[in-house]
Amino acid sequence: MRDLLFLCHRLPFPPNKGEKIRAYHALQYLRRHFRVHLGSFLDYDEDVGDARQLAAECASSCFVRMPPHWARLSGLSALLRDEALSLPYFRHATLQRWVNKTLAERRITTCLAYSGPMAQYLPSSTQHGPLWRVLDLVDVDSEKWHGYADDKPWPISGLYRREGRLLLEFERKAAAEFDRVLLVSPAEADLFKRRAPESATKVDYYSNGVDSSYFAPLPAHPSPFGGAPAIVFTGAMDYEPNIEAASWFAQRVMQQLRTQHADLEFHIVGSRPTAAVRDLRHLPGIKVTGTVPDVRPYLQHAALVVAPLRVARGVQNKVLEAMAMCKTVIASPQALQGIDATHGTEVLCADGGAEFISVICRQLHAPDAGIGVAARRRILTDYVWGRNLQRLGRVLGIGSSTPVPVPEIHRTSMERTS
Repeated sequence: MRDLLFLCHRLPFPPNKGEKIRAYHALQYLRRHFRVHLGSFLDYDEDVGDARQLAAECASSCFVRMPPHWARLSGLSALLRDEALSLPYFRHATLQRWVNKTLAERRITTCLAYSGPMAQYLPSSTQHGPLWRVLDLVDVDSEKWHGYADDKPWPISGLYRREGRLLLEFERKAAAEFDRVLLVSPAEADLFKRRAPESATKVDYYSNGVDSSYFAPLPAHPSPFGGAPAIVFTGAMDYEPNIEAASWFAQRVMQQLRTQHADLEFHIVGSRPTAAVRDLRHLPGIKVTGTVPDVRPYLQHAALVVAPLRVARGVQNKVLEAMAMCKTVIASPQALQGIDATHGTEVLCADGGAEFISVICRQLHAPDAGIGVAARRRILTDYVWGRNLQRLGRVLGIGSSTPVPVPEIHRTSMERTS
């Protein structure tokens, strides 16, 4: 087995939020074909136990504890230079020393950087020869900052536009230097080709998947709702697009829906809810769960699942997981843009408050169970990790050797943040 260096901006375990889900499944796939050397950051104290479990499964590893407040302060140094804030945020001398040492001591020829800022750690060659460097951008992160800017007042909007501009410059520079660039969907790959036309021939994608045996409707899941009809939104509730979406839906949509459906509840399911999210509990019919041990009962027993995001990039795993659970998902165009599903028969699209209210009311009055059935069928057809990861494998030269089975990492507390 060859050695591979895998750098990831967030610890790829547990697979309980978007950026971790893709990294986790990529790591499991890579471990079947390479001796993986894993470098990553830890955001919270509870990450330490998860990091220890991953370390036991890798050839070597380096995990750097990075308290968010300290990282944000270090990112401010970029304001004094013509540099995106995201780069010093994920720049750490300890990790760089480990990368240098690992590349010097191991005959590594293949590297995968997961997310744009991790590209800054990798040289083009070592004393052993050139490196084949692959960058998994996942989505065009610079585009997200421009989306943030549209909804913010000055001077925050200016700061966000600055970040979008400078981050795109870095993404283009990294793409030009790396051998291949991957994104999460054909739509996102096409967008990056337009933003970085000089590197278009290097750009490809591999789609996400869903663990459809785990995210499956099972009678054993007890209802957490106490009999009231429930609309559910899932996601890490310290993430700005999720905060904005949940707040907008609770304040602008749910209060009007309850004039027609007085007992209807909106459950916001996800870890680390901010004060603004927790305050939504004071509105009639709004429930904020915080961390839950298992998100599946909330999905299975929901009347409907919504994803009303106004800023969204790439693929929304929350939508894929709900589809796998045979749920009718009502989502904004932004939340559906990276998902290959037929609107009207596999998912329902709503743009703005009036449309969400109209579509939801129709489904509450006359539920169409066929949408959920068709949604799961789409997942089983197009969102299978084993098949989709083969596109990543081809870019990394996998295919000539027989995969080596590895022990499955336990799903301990994997639904902590939904």
